[in-house]
Amino acid sequence: MAKTSTTFFDPEFVKTPDFSQWQAEFTRAFGEFSKLWTNGKSANLDVNWLLSYQRKNFEALTAAHQRAFEGVQAIAKAQAEFVREAAEEMQKVAKEFVGTSGTTEDKLVKQTAVAKDAFETAVANVNELAGLVQKSNAETFEVIRKRVVENFDEVKAAFEPKVTKKAA
Repeated sequence: MAKTSTTFFDPEFVKTPDFSQWQAEFTRAFGEFSKLWTNGKSANLDVNWLLSYQRKNFEALTAAHQRAFEGVQAIAKAQAEFVREAAEEMQKVAKEFVGTSGTTEDKLVKQTAVAKDAFETAVANVNELAGLVQKSNAETFEVIRKRVVENFDEVKAAFEPKVTKKAA
């Protein structure tokens, strides 16, 4: 019966890669690529188009990173505001508890109400943060999605046969 274990500790699973095979594949692929270039020129490749294509990709990635960074800033700002509000609320509650007298039951009821309000506020804050994260992710992904669609259109247009008009 054949052994089918694929765990990390199985010596058959962890084998040294065959670098000679990788080298052969690289050499073959580079040889195919070098056929495109004869005398330093390529009949099939428009270098200006390629540079423009990559520039647009870089611009899209830069815009996506900018959107992501703005999202992180908004989230950090919201978290700082939540912490500030919580600290103010804790001070207010602490002053109320220190200055009050009453039965243990009254204090317990008040503490329960404060805990309930704190929990509801925390849930609302988490929901707001989740909304900010979702908005940031959606904006960032939209930039990348648009560029990917443009990439498909550009590559398709680049490899479509050029139609030449004949004089009638």
